[in-house]
Amino acid sequence: MSSLTDQAPPGAAAPVADPPDKAGYTVVPTRHYARWAAAFAVLVLVAQFTHGLATNPVWEWEVFAAYFFSDTIVQAVWVTLQLTAYATVLGFLLGTLLAFMRLSRSPVLQTVAWTYIWIFRSIPMIVQLVFWFNLSALYEQLGVGIPFGPVFWSVDSNSLIGTIGAAVIGLTLHQAAYAAEIVRGGVLAVDSGQSEAAAALGIPRLRQIRRIVLPQAMRAILPTAGNEIIGLLKGTSVVYVMAIGELFYQVQVIYGRNGRVIPLLLVATAWYVVLTSLLSLAQYYVERHYARGADRTPPPTPLQRVRRLVLGMRAAAARPGPPTPVPLKPFGDRR
Repeated sequence: MSSLTDQAPPGAAAPVADPPDKAGYTVVPTRHYARWAAAFAVLVLVAQFTHGLATNPVWEWEVFAAYFFSDTIVQAVWVTLQLTAYATVLGFLLGTLLAFMRLSRSPVLQTVAWTYIWIFRSIPMIVQLVFWFNLSALYEQLGVGIPFGPVFWSVDSNSLIGTIGAAVIGLTLHQAAYAAEIVRGGVLAVDSGQSEAAAALGIPRLRQIRRIVLPQAMRAILPTAGNEIIGLLKGTSVVYVMAIGELFYQVQVIYGRNGRVIPLLLVATAWYVVLTSLLSLAQYYVERHYARGADRTPPPTPLQRVRRLVLGMRAAAARPGPPTPVPLKPFGDRR
């Protein structure tokens, strides 16, 4: 029989029962059998592919090792990097100008920029390269003078542009059309209140763009721009139609002489993987630099993680062990 103090008053909440004793329960971890099976199947496929790379004689790894660092291939890699660097810098400079032309309030500038982007995104890169390579067929002389008037100075088209120049022009103009849309999308991603606040403070328009808009837009521009630069690096292989000694053209020349198609294509593949990996690493650090304003505690870089691991191992090795207990002498022992 319960006392009056044990009974809850009318209208009051019922007392919460004590949780049951968990000592008698057994904790069973969740088993993901499907996940384990999928991981095992992937590991088997990776092992088979690796075994095929190591044992299939068709790869001819000795030929690959002989040509990977050869002077011809290294020089071709340098030409590929030069074409990529020139087209990237000039293409994004022109693309930035086109992007702000599209964002301007002038209908003439908007129309010209939109037309340029529409045309150069519609024509394949290889067609543009062949066109610029044969520019002298359309214009034998290029000169400076009064529009629709006399020409004061002129020069032969072939001597002015050349093969490398035609390739750089074609790659730059093609890249600028895509860079313009990348930059325009990044600028539109910035809150318009930033520009309005800067204009209210009397900051000039050019300084607004350079110091306020573009640094914030870079966070949206960089991921897509990095992909575009990597695509341009691989797209330089198209200039083989102009007989320029870049990586893919030189590989074709070599295996056309010795017939070692597979190992030399593997040489080109390995170099493209190395170059794109370096570009991806540079993109990671540049994105981390421009993310400082949005993320004040960014995750550590791979180098920082390795350094932290090494320092932790050194600290653990230098840490003294537990003190050794000293045996106590019996009371009264004066020895």
